[in-house]
Amino acid sequence: MSSPSSSRAIIAALIGNSLIAISKFFAASYTGSSAMFSEGVHSLVDSGNQLLLLYGVKRSKKPADSNHPFGYGKELYFWSFVVAILIFGLGAGICFYEGIHKISSPQPVTNPIINYAVLGLAIIIEGWTCWVAATEFKKSKGDLGWVKAIRKSKDPALFTVLFEDTAALLGLLVALIALTLSEYLNLPVLDAVASLVISFILTITAGLLAYECKGLLTGEGASVHVIKGINQIIDDSLGIKHVNEVLTLHLGPEDVLLNISLDFEDNLSSGDVEEAISNLESRIKEMFPEIRRVFIEAQGLGAHRKESNRQSNLK
Repeated sequence: MSSPSSSRAIIAALIGNSLIAISKFFAASYTGSSAMFSEGVHSLVDSGNQLLLLYGVKRSKKPADSNHPFGYGKELYFWSFVVAILIFGLGAGICFYEGIHKISSPQPVTNPIINYAVLGLAIIIEGWTCWVAATEFKKSKGDLGWVKAIRKSKDPALFTVLFEDTAALLGLLVALIALTLSEYLNLPVLDAVASLVISFILTITAGLLAYECKGLLTGEGASVHVIKGINQIIDDSLGIKHVNEVLTLHLGPEDVLLNISLDFEDNLSSGDVEEAISNLESRIKEMFPEIRRVFIEAQGLGAHRKESNRQSNLK
């Protein structure tokens, strides 16, 4: 499931984008600005995306059942990927069409002061939602840099909102600059060009989100820190002769599946092995609460290598 930080960031963005979308469409219809219309589409798509993310968060919290024995955590990854598709298909596509359409027949913007007022208000609101998203993401990134933290993050809801809000601020600045230059240089075509630039910003945003979500959907393992911690716990445990394999898989932002193959000392009884496995599982879950399921296999090193070679030959 996703963290509470994600939900707070999503709700803040939803409120902000809904208010902004209404004001942008009002300004676009009153002034005839192509850039303002594109920005309205941008905010409307973002609002719909935040609803989808909230739906994904809710779905990811469903308990496991017979059809999904490992739970529904990956629902969040799926809906985050859908958001990336919508940003590209709806947001970037409509803005691109609007820009091309208006370039062929540019019209001067009327009552530009309304656009400036709406853009100023939108920048303030969008700045607030971006600050909320950045603050919540900062809590989870630790000492990592922003780019590395996004690459390592397993919570797409949080970095999706951060991406969207950053793209929204860039789009607002582009619209403001284009409208200002269009008025003072008497070049109405710049208003249409702004729509194309906004389309480009949305395309880049959608591409980055799709790339990050793809890795989560196809199966990413736990962080290096977690893997090292697991191996350290195993090394400190008695009765283990060799670690054959340690495999992890994120089923959700805070839901990790762990599979370990171990070669135990030959002099251990079956009861000793069972006790060692139970203690090992307890220690791992205590140190890393995000590891919800642990499967520990007792297998000799020779047998493990033989099975690994067999699997390799099948590929």
